[in-house]
Amino acid sequence: MSATDLVKLALTHPLEFRTLLQYKIWYEPKRDITSPEEHATTGFDRESMRTCWDFLDKTSRSFAPVIKELDSVLARVICIFYLVLRGLDTVEDDMTIPLDVKEPILRSFHQKLYEPGWNFTESGPEEKDRHLLVKFHAVIDEFLLLDDECKKVIADITKKMGNGMADYCAAAERGQSGVEDIKDFDLYCHFVAGLVGEGLSGLFAATKLEKPFIADQLELSNSMGLFLQKTNILRDYREDVDLGREFWPMSLVKQQGFNSRADLKEPGNEEKALWVISSMVLDALRHAPDVLDYLALLKNQSVFNFAAIPQVHAIATLEACFMNPDILHKNVKIRKAAAVKILMTIRNPRDVAEKFVFYSRKIHEKLSPADPNFIKLSVALSRIEQWTERRFPSLLQFVAGHIDIKKSDKRYITFAEQEKLVSERNDAEKAARIAKDGSFDPDSTASADQVPWSFFFLIIGVCMSIFFISGALVWFFVMWLSDLGNRID
Repeated sequence: MSATDLVKLALTHPLEFRTLLQYKIWYEPKRDITSPEEHATTGFDRESMRTCWDFLDKTSRSFAPVIKELDSVLARVICIFYLVLRGLDTVEDDMTIPLDVKEPILRSFHQKLYEPGWNFTESGPEEKDRHLLVKFHAVIDEFLLLDDECKKVIADITKKMGNGMADYCAAAERGQSGVEDIKDFDLYCHFVAGLVGEGLSGLFAATKLEKPFIADQLELSNSMGLFLQKTNILRDYREDVDLGREFWPMSLVKQQGFNSRADLKEPGNEEKALWVISSMVLDALRHAPDVLDYLALLKNQSVFNFAAIPQVHAIATLEACFMNPDILHKNVKIRKAAAVKILMTIRNPRDVAEKFVFYSRKIHEKLSPADPNFIKLSVALSRIEQWTERRFPSLLQFVAGHIDIKKSDKRYITFAEQEKLVSERNDAEKAARIAKDGSFDPDSTASADQVPWSFFFLIIGVCMSIFFISGALVWFFVMWLSDLGNRID
C-alpha cells in the first residue's frame, strides 16, 4: 500500500489501520528461509531453489508466507508442489494455446518432471505466469532432489490433474461447457483443487510432520480443496467470463431463466443474478463441516496454520461475495486488514471454528426471505454453528489452565436466575409454614445449622440393640458353663 492509501485508511478505517500497524511492528515470521542455518532444509544455497522461492513470491502472495513458515523440509516440498501445479494450471488457463498443443502437454506434464532442462515457451505473451514455464527447468531440477515418496505423490497428483484438465479443455473445444450441473462442478473442482488437497495430505504424511493416517483422509482432503476452489470461482466470475472461461454450473444459471453465464452481468438482471450467487454460496458451504473436521485432525502447528488460514480467508470471501452485485463486474476480495487479522489470530481448531461462526452469522444477516435458497442456506449455516457448539461449547472457557463456566453467557445467567427464584420460593414457603403453626416439613431443604436428630436416634438404637444382644449371649454362655459344671460334679 502506498503512503496515500495508508493515510486514507487511517482516516476512514482507523481500526483497520491499527491492525495493519500492529502486524507491521509485532508480527515476525516463524523462520527465515534465507538463513544459513535453514539451508539444509530450504535449499536456499542453491541457485535453482532460490529461483523457485522467487517464483513462489511472484505467483502467490497469499500462499507464499504460510508456505515459508512450514517446518523442516516441508516448506521446500510444498513450494515445488505448488509451482508444478501452477505451471500445469497456467497451460490450462492460457486460451492462446491451441488444443492440439495444450492437450498433449497437460496429459504428459507429470512425465516432463523427470526430464531435466524441459521448459515451455509457447504461452501467450500476456499470460501472467509465462515466466514460470519459460524457466521451468529450475523447478524440475529441485523436484528431482526430493525424496522418492514425495516425488511419487507430486507426480501422481500431477498426472490425475493433467488428464482431468485435458478432458475439460477438449469438451470446451467441442462447444460443451463441461460443467452442466453440481455433479460436473464437483468433478471439475476435484481435478483442479480436490487433488491438491489429497496431495498435500500425502506430503504431510510423507515428511512425517503428521501421522500416516492423514494421507488416507481422501474425502476430507477433497473438501478442503473444493471449498477453496468454489470460493475462487465465485469471486472470479467477471474475469472468467471476459476470458471465455465458464465454470458456474449451467443448472444453477438456468434456474433463474438465464441462457448463458454471461447474461448475469447484463443490466437489469441483477436481482436474479443474486439468486444464482446465493446458490453458488450454498454449494460451497456444504463443504464447511468437512473442512472443520480435517483441521481438527492436524497436530503440527505450522501445518495447521498453512491449511487453516486459507480456509478462513475463503469463508470470509464467501461472506463478502454473498448478495453482493459487485462480483458481476469485478473481483471481490476481503479487506487487507481482515486478512492480516486472520493471519495473526488463527492458532487452533477453536479459533477457526469461531471465525467460521462469525462469518456464517454475517451471511445469515444478509439472508432474504425472497431468496429461493433461504431455508437451505439457513440449514447450511446452522450446521457450522452446530459443529462448533458440539466440539467447543461456548458456555465453557479456559481460565488459568482449567475449564470454567463463562458467567457472562446468557444461558448461565438464565440458569442462575432460575436457581435463585427456586431457592427464594422454597425459603418463602418454609417461613410461611413456620409462621403459621411452627411445623417443619422434613421434605424442605435443611438449613445449614439443623441438627440431624434422626441420625443420632438411629445410632443410639443400633448401639442398644448390640448391647442387649451381647448381654443375652453372655448370659446364655454363663448358664451353659454352670450347667456343664453341675454335670461334671
